[in-house]
Amino acid sequence: MTSISGRGCAHGFGVGFLVAAAVADIPIMGAAGDSIGTTAVVLVVGLAAVLWPARRRPAWFTPQLRALAPALLSGLLTVCVLLIGRKVPFGPGEVTVLLCVLFIAVRHCPPRWAVVCGLLDGLALLAMPVRDSHSLKDGGTLGFMVGGLILAGLVAGLAAYLRSLDYRRTVAVADTRREERVAIAADLHDFVAHHVTGILVQTQVARMMADSQPQELDPVLAGIERAATEALASMRRTVGVLRDTGEEADRRPVGDLAGIAGLTEGFAGPVQKATLHHDPAVPDDLPHEVQAAAFRVVQEALTNVRRHAADADEVTVQVRYDSGRLSVSVTDDGRGGTQLPAAAHGGGFGLVGLKERVTALGGDLHAGPRPGGGWEVRAVFPARVR
Repeated sequence: MTSISGRGCAHGFGVGFLVAAAVADIPIMGAAGDSIGTTAVVLVVGLAAVLWPARRRPAWFTPQLRALAPALLSGLLTVCVLLIGRKVPFGPGEVTVLLCVLFIAVRHCPPRWAVVCGLLDGLALLAMPVRDSHSLKDGGTLGFMVGGLILAGLVAGLAAYLRSLDYRRTVAVADTRREERVAIAADLHDFVAHHVTGILVQTQVARMMADSQPQELDPVLAGIERAATEALASMRRTVGVLRDTGEEADRRPVGDLAGIAGLTEGFAGPVQKATLHHDPAVPDDLPHEVQAAAFRVVQEALTNVRRHAADADEVTVQVRYDSGRLSVSVTDDGRGGTQLPAAAHGGGFGLVGLKERVTALGGDLHAGPRPGGGWEVRAVFPARVR
């Protein structure tokens, strides 16, 4: 059984009320001894403008046309009645139609058209009482005009308010999308920088081994191939997200604690040894943002080892859990010697971005030289983010 929502009930009530009001114009015109056809065209065009389903509405039937056509026809009818000196009554159907198209004009028309169409709809509505009296001095006419002005103001105000909400929602969505895309671009940079730096280092190792140890080149070349494949995969996924391709892949290449093992394994090579110490007490249900930040810390630290401490012989990655806090550290025994070109050293903003990420989660980041030589990057996170 299909449930009926409140919005659906309101829509059905509105459509029923509009049709009933239009039908009510028929006995009013008949009682006055007038031809029903005098306002039938206005009602038909107005009902089409308001009730035509959006999915079946042709492209040429724009909001401007929907708002202008009934107003122009109603205004033309009023002018013709005044010119021929004939009195023609008006009913609730035409009033309701003009109020509806006024709502369409203010809410859905482009800004400049909204003003023009809104004014024409309002003037057509206020001019309707003149058809029956041909005078502005009549008390009943003035009363109808004041009532019409109040109704028009209320409808236009409601439409303007809803239009402002639509605009704020659009701006909020655009800002969110922009921020998300900037974050995605930053993540792509981190992943590609990590893999490309590894490719560069392993390429230099391969060149050194080409003459002295050619038989041991295969593991190095396999590492280069793996890093290049992962970099291309990261770029393909992320560019797909930025281009709104609708892929079901991960929305952002974010890692977790389980991915740290892959980072460490991929970092190790013929020259450098990488060791991971993972505390079995680390919970598996840590918040995803904490795991992603910990992964980023390890990734950036390993990338910096390749950039600034390529002479390091051993790199140690530790993941520990104690007293409700997660601790992640990366240490090396390098002396700061590196053979990388200056362009591959990075801009120096990686640790700054990491500190912002860690601090936002209530954690703390430390990066500096070790007492016995080498470098250490350590981050401590609360196990639960508030």
